[in-house]
Parts: sequence; structure tokens; C-alpha cells
Amino acid sequence: MAETVEFASNGGTASGYLSRPPGGSGPGVIVVQEWWGVDASLKQTADRLGAGGFVTLVPDLFHGEVAGHDEMDKAGQLMQDLPPERAARDMSAAVDHLASLHGVSGRGIGVVGFCMGGMLSLILAANRPDRIKAAVPFYGFPQGEAEPDWTALAASVRGHMAEHDDFFGPDAARALEAKLQGLGKDVTFTVHAGTGHAFMGPHNALGTLDRALAERIWPEVLAFLHQSLD
Repeated sequence: MAETVEFASNGGTASGYLSRPPGGSGPGVIVVQEWWGVDASLKQTADRLGAGGFVTLVPDLFHGEVAGHDEMDKAGQLMQDLPPERAARDMSAAVDHLASLHGVSGRGIGVVGFCMGGMLSLILAANRPDRIKAAVPFYGFPQGEAEPDWTALAASVRGHMAEHDDFFGPDAARALEAKLQGLGKDVTFTVHAGTGHAFMGPHNALGTLDRALAERIWPEVLAFLHQSLD
């Protein structure tokens, strides 16, 4: 069961893609988009989470704009033009909307993000410790001045990073993992050997999709989210 929904966001309106489990209820999970926008591949991922037992909401941070997988320049421009404060407001509003929906159960909300969305998922977890109790960022994390205040982070984090990644390098991932563990946070980043950026992307836009690894990781993601949220 999937539909487009609208929700209030800081005096305005935002929208998103909502996918429910077959029974209609379960823990809530936010999915944060890649730089392509809320496209068919992201909806496919949301539907897989729905089939796995989660009420899943993908907020449309680009407000209707989508880049094709052969339009990397456009995708990069969309990401560059995204107002950070608007993105933060829309994600936070999506969390509150999801938590308010009939059928959303569990001990908190989870967040899963890919690339740009992986970075934003960690920022959301740091900013909304009242709601976000589990985070699964894929090949993306905030660096340098983009890092939030990690003090209040309450979510358990299981990140999946690529060994060969020009956007989010493995050494920086390990450094952030060590930093957060040093703050007493429940954070583990796994750098998957031999992988390239976007190794989970069903669109295979960069030619880096590792289907065997993706099929192995996915049940682990579902199990972690259920363990953290049920």
C-alpha cells in the first residue's frame, strides 16, 4: 500500500511517498533520498521496507524535482541548491507526521539514507534524539563544518560505507566512527571491501551495484531496525 502524502512543515507544506506493510501497521522508518530525488528506485527501496514490516515515509526534499540517472550534473545542482534549513525542517516535520500516523508502533522512529541521504540521516538522528532511535546510513556521513552537535545523539547507528568512494572516503568514515564511539555512542560503520559508492543502488547509475552484497545486507538492516524499534 503506497501513496503520496502531504504534511505541514514550518508554516508551509511538504510531501512524501508513504509505503505501508501488508497489515497496515508497524514501526515507522524515514528514508532520506539520494541526490537524484524521490525517484522510482527510492520508492522501490521504501516498498521493500514496507514489505519488511515498516510504515515508511520518504520526504521529498527537492519538492518535486528529479534528475535522471544519466543527469549527474543536474543531480549535483539539485543537491547544491537544496537549502539546508528547509531540508532540516522537512525531515523533522516528516518524523513528526510519521509518528502521528495511525498504525505506527514501536519505541521510536528509524531512519535510512543513501549518499546525500546517508549524511542527512545522521544529521536528523543528531537533531531529533527524542524520536530517532535507529539509523542506517549508506555511503554518506557529515564531515567538517557539516557535522552536527553529536552530544544528544540517542540512536543506535549501523552504517555501511564503500571502500572505494571519492565522495565519502573510508578513512573519514572510520575517523567519525571512532569519534562517536569516544563520545559513548552506539555507532558502527562497516566499510565493505571492494565496493564503490552507491553499491546498494538498484538503479546502478555508477555501475557499482553489488547485487550479492545488497541481498546479504538487506536482511541485516531489517533485523537491526526491528530489534531497535519493535
